Amino acid sequence: MHIHGESQAQAGGQLFDHGYALLIGVGTTADPRWSLPVTVNDVQAIHKILTDAALCAYPHNRDHIRLLCNAAATRPGILDGLAWLKRQAAADPDATVVVYYSGHGWLDAHALQYALIPHEFDATDIPGSALLANDFAAALREIEARRLVVFVDSCHAEGMAAAKGEPGLPADFVQAVLPKGVIDCLKQGEGRAVFTSSRGRQSSYIRPDQSMSIYTYHLLAALQGAGSSPGDTVVRVSNLMNHLGKTVPASARQCWQVEQVPFFDAATEDFPVALLRGGKGLPAEDRDDAAQATAESPPTPQKTGERIRIHQEAGDNAVQIGLVHGDANIRKT
Repeated sequence: MHIHGESQAQAGGQLFDHGYALLIGVGTTADPRWSLPVTVNDVQAIHKILTDAALCAYPHNRDHIRLLCNAAATRPGILDGLAWLKRQAAADPDATVVVYYSGHGWLDAHALQYALIPHEFDATDIPGSALLANDFAAALREIEARRLVVFVDSCHAEGMAAAKGEPGLPADFVQAVLPKGVIDCLKQGEGRAVFTSSRGRQSSYIRPDQSMSIYTYHLLAALQGAGSSPGDTVVRVSNLMNHLGKTVPASARQCWQVEQVPFFDAATEDFPVALLRGGKGLPAEDRDDAAQATAESPPTPQKTGERIRIHQEAGDNAVQIGLVHGDANIRKT
């Protein structure tokens, strides 16, 4: 049985064979001042979870999942990867596409342009070496998949500063997460969801053991069922939102005594992004501590035609997810 759209009850031994993913971990950069080796740990861990037949069950081949790290994570390499996703989605009307970027993200405060920093970034030739967010968004809009999820885990500098000191940024650049205007471009159309690891001028922190980012750590848990309920056989967008919205701020406060609040935005019906435990689902007796911690989460949309509504309180970091019927899109304050 294939998994696509709104899934039905699953038997074991299946694959999420309409799933396609491009995972980008910039890691080393040509100028070592801006290298972030931990980003490679992030995407390798996600790759392992997605391709595990007993977990997310994406087919483990280059037709379904590709990994760009270190010297491969160049601007041309990233754009080529997005073009590959465009071709895969065009050939598969039921495609679910995941794009994950882990690396630096900087805002040119003078030109008001946001840039992702690829491997070959050269501070003396920023227009010729950075991946401008407008170009990134344009390439994503070319992917005509029914369902597209974009994760941007950027602005890691504070976590790195705790370990080895923070490098100076080029003139006019400041650390920042994706601006709202860029997010609006990324989520144009139906079946689109955008996740960022923090918001505003917040930084995205790395775990104290330097193993991976806090955000990725909790995303991995959600992909294994930490935000799901007994009986769930797929991991949905709303499961990720629920779990990340609760655990990332708590971990940032516990580990670094800082605020890091993930951001979500979408215009979509709730949809599956992976199988849960190979489609076998989450039995009540197997719920782990992380899943138990989300037991008080707001209800997850379950029916075709229901849409997610997000409300993020600016003051207290609360994240509430409810149901909207009809044509209403996600709303946020």
